[in-house]
Amino acid sequence: MQDPLDNTSAPASNESVKAAAAALDEGWARDTLAQLAFANLNEQKTARRWKVGLRMAWLLLLALVFWQAFSFNSPTSNPSLPHTAMVSIVGEIGSETQASAENVMTSMRLALEDSGSQALVLLINSPGGSPVQAGLINDEIVRLRALHNKPIYAVVEESCASAAYYIAAAADQIYVDKASIVGSIGVLMDGFGFTGLMDKLGVERRLMTAGANKGFLDPFSPQTEAQRKHAQAMLDQIHTQFIDVVKKGRGDRLKETPEMFSGLFWSGQQAVDLGLADSLGSLDGVAREVVKAPDVIDYTQRENVAERLVKRFGAAVGEGSVRAVRASTGLR
Repeated sequence: MQDPLDNTSAPASNESVKAAAAALDEGWARDTLAQLAFANLNEQKTARRWKVGLRMAWLLLLALVFWQAFSFNSPTSNPSLPHTAMVSIVGEIGSETQASAENVMTSMRLALEDSGSQALVLLINSPGGSPVQAGLINDEIVRLRALHNKPIYAVVEESCASAAYYIAAAADQIYVDKASIVGSIGVLMDGFGFTGLMDKLGVERRLMTAGANKGFLDPFSPQTEAQRKHAQAMLDQIHTQFIDVVKKGRGDRLKETPEMFSGLFWSGQQAVDLGLADSLGSLDGVAREVVKAPDVIDYTQRENVAERLVKRFGAAVGEGSVRAVRASTGLR
């Protein structure tokens, strides 16, 4: 039996514990390194998958862009055969909309230049918009009709009001549905004025201009009588131009009333009674009964995906350039 006071075996025990601890530390370190290595490997695999996925997505996007960029709005039928050409004017008429003068005029030229087109139908469903864009289209209708010696008809679906009727007035005939909304021969300029509210709230407008009328349309500044008269004279002049276009286009068919050019609008049946339209009819009916070419081909030029992406990219670049210039010059 070993004497409790005998310490001769203690060094051996300490060495064993140290050896066991060293072995344990070595195994733990090895396992930890292995786990880190596997984790790093998995992260690398995941990153590679993401990179491959993103590259494939970009390739697909580029392929779509190129396909859209080089695709054309080709007619859905054989354009060499006799047919009725159709161009849609849908939505607000403006320089940045689908119903812009650029899009509509390009479409009309393509339609009338086709040897197979017997006539052009403008299919209209619009509440109006820019008088400038409408005036450009109206003038182009007159020019193209004389150039190609082909009739141009307007067919109204839901509405043909204001600037849309400005366009339709140049057509040879206007066909409507009995419930269509037609007319609104007038011009407006709208806005808000907050000067009274600002006085009650104790808010002071600090607007600095070079030119007595530069802040003419500022809603936080009072409008002078001279400015009001200037705006009214301008609106009256544009209104007179609108009336002249309608009278020239419709001629003796108009049955003028005091309200005809007041900005009121009428149903399709009322428009026929007033001479603002010629008859009730639809696109297919006009193509079949009037043009005598029931096959309708759509020539409407529509903005494709590639064009939208290019425009947005250009707008973003332009906005970034303006910000950079303002930042560098201190302008706001």
